[in-house]
Amino acid sequence: MNWFAYVLILLGGFLIGGVLSLWRGGSRVAAVIMGVFAAGCVAGGILWLV
Repeated sequence: MNWFAYVLILLGGFLIGGVLSLWRGGSRVAAVIMGVFAAGCVAGGILWLV
């Protein structure tokens, strides 16, 4: 089931792009919330691999 960890990391990277887009658009609160989810996805994927 290592593919799930890679999917989580990819999803986190996709969400980071959304964070940058929201931040530049002026939606700071939404960017921070999405950033927390992005960090959770990347951290979860890395911890899954360990």
